[in-house]
Amino acid sequence: MDRRHKELWRRCRSLADGVTLPEPFDAEAFTAGLAAERGRPIELMQVSVPSSGPCGLLMSTERADYILYPTNTTALHRRHILLHEVGHLLCGHVGSDAGADGIALDAAASKTLMPNLAPELVRRVLGRTSYSAVEEQEAELLASLLAQRVARTAVRGAARLDESGSDLAGGMARVDNLFGSRKRRLP
Repeated sequence: MDRRHKELWRRCRSLADGVTLPEPFDAEAFTAGLAAERGRPIELMQVSVPSSGPCGLLMSTERADYILYPTNTTALHRRHILLHEVGHLLCGHVGSDAGADGIALDAAASKTLMPNLAPELVRRVLGRTSYSAVEEQEAELLASLLAQRVARTAVRGAARLDESGSDLAGGMARVDNLFGSRKRRLP
């Protein structure tokens, strides 16, 4: 591993170790805690995105940071998207003035992503959320390190449930922690 990669790993491990994660993991509680620490609101927004569209987006305005994620994906994928976009926030990434492909977003793309906002505003805001390959690597690595911590705490929580003698409850807790929480009725 070259020096640049070692530095990337060191920086991301340090950032990940400094993040407080709720147990069990809950996206709303996580972002609320992070927003309180940063002194700046973070809002999660579900959006309908075509399958060819972006997985997630981070929009920063003067008022707040917005994490947009698709409605048509799994809970596990939504969690990773959230952690990736939070990675950009934690790393202090500011993006560039163009879209991910280096081209400013057109009005049709803006309207698809945020139908209730003026296309000019969406282009201006989303234009600041295009990152270099290094910044994407950093956000992805940080997301993966945080996801590992979430998974470890989920396994520890499930083990505590198993020790209480409820194998079914422990198994369901592991499934819920892996794929997202859903209310279930046990037989």
